[in-house]
Amino acid sequence: MNLRQATPADLPFVMETERWFCAQGFVGIDEAPVHQAQMASPDCLYLIVEENGAPAGFAILRGLANPNGSVELKRVAIAEPGQGLGRRFLRSLLQLVFDQYGAHRLFLDVYPENVRARHLYQKLGFVEEGVMRECVRVEDRYRSLILMSLLEAEYRRL
Repeated sequence: MNLRQATPADLPFVMETERWFCAQGFVGIDEAPVHQAQMASPDCLYLIVEENGAPAGFAILRGLANPNGSVELKRVAIAEPGQGLGRRFLRSLLQLVFDQYGAHRLFLDVYPENVRARHLYQKLGFVEEGVMRECVRVEDRYRSLILMSLLEAEYRRL
């Protein structure tokens, strides 16, 4: 497993992976101009995880310049889930966020129906903070999100 910063050349992989997971109802989706603007922002970091020299997943971190040390894991997806790469990738992300960026808190939101992801986040120490009821409009309906976070002190105890 290799972790590297994404480049604009990685955008087709990011968007294709994102589209597939969005169609499954697991993540949201952004258009190319949004991704391009975020990639250029010093407050955001796009990461690619590689297996055998090829992209295998991505993550988007936001809030790296947050004065409160609160970083958001905006999106994470593994192209071929179920093989343990997601867990290893997330552990690397935790180390990066807390050790390199000095974050106090890492937070994310997840659809309640994404049981597999919620279970993995909980195993890594994330705590469910609450439900943001019907806060995202997807086509003709509203969906809720579960807010989860991991504090630096909790990460250090793990």
